[in-house]
Amino acid sequence: MILYDGSPLYPDADVLFDLVDTHRINILGVSAKYINVLRKQGVKPSETHSLTSLKTILSTGSPLLPGSFDYVYQSVKKDVCLSSICGGTDIVSCFVLGSPILPVRRGEIQCRGLAMAVKVFDQQGNALTAEKGELVCTKPFPSMPVGFLGDPGNIRFQKSYFGRYPGAWHQGDFIALTGNGGVIVYGRSDSVLNPGGVRIGTAEIYRRVEEFDQILESVAVGLEKEGDCEVLLFVMLRDGVSLDDDLKARISQQLLQQASPRHVPSAIFQVADIPRTRNGKISELAVSNIINGNAVNNSSALEDPKVLEEYRWIAQHLAAQRMAPAIS
Repeated sequence: MILYDGSPLYPDADVLFDLVDTHRINILGVSAKYINVLRKQGVKPSETHSLTSLKTILSTGSPLLPGSFDYVYQSVKKDVCLSSICGGTDIVSCFVLGSPILPVRRGEIQCRGLAMAVKVFDQQGNALTAEKGELVCTKPFPSMPVGFLGDPGNIRFQKSYFGRYPGAWHQGDFIALTGNGGVIVYGRSDSVLNPGGVRIGTAEIYRRVEEFDQILESVAVGLEKEGDCEVLLFVMLRDGVSLDDDLKARISQQLLQQASPRHVPSAIFQVADIPRTRNGKISELAVSNIINGNAVNNSSALEDPKVLEEYRWIAQHLAAQRMAPAIS
């Protein structure tokens, strides 16, 4: 096993592929964000490295965008098994993952894991097919934790994983099963948007927005308003690029044409950075709490809590706008 500690882009974007060739690595585990960054930078390892030993690329941390599938097969290696995987540190495993004997389909996770009775439930606990819902596991699995330390009677443990659907493990991911036996992950359940009563996974927005070369990364949250919610989109752009009216219009048009009117944000903001947890995941919940005037209780889990200051300023600006008609 080869472990790399440091930036995967330093001293340049070839560092991990250098390791693959030097150590004859067979399976390369990276993040979906890393693959998207390589795509945006136009890195083409297939032209600079042999990669003959590389059989599988594992991607995790967030849903792998369809464009990233295209990039890997066009610019990294055409005969690699690209496996997006989804599970949890808590289970030391994956509920859905890849397989070297199944086809890779653009934008999909290949299959459910062995010994994982994965199903999709609606909010009432009914099983769904080909519809978006909650990822649950209806039977015990080999790596399932037996409880938390310091939790007499397993009260917190039961509430955390079985409180939503008694008897079924609730992982907190918003997914759908496909007709191919594969899985599409639309984001975390706690970040699902609900404009007009329609549940939207944030990955549905990201996969369209981040097709724009000008956009490095984005985060979408819901602004609670009179029993409904408005979608707000924050984008981090390349150096030297500004969010003008033309780019805003093109983003909105793309979401309208490729998704639905509900996916179109009511406002788009340019930000300097996106808040992430220490393991590199976008913290949508922290942004949502700030925008809706709630406390951020997990700021210590963020890589750089100072990033949130810009969102606080935007939240104050939005609050002032909402108050303006009442004052006048």
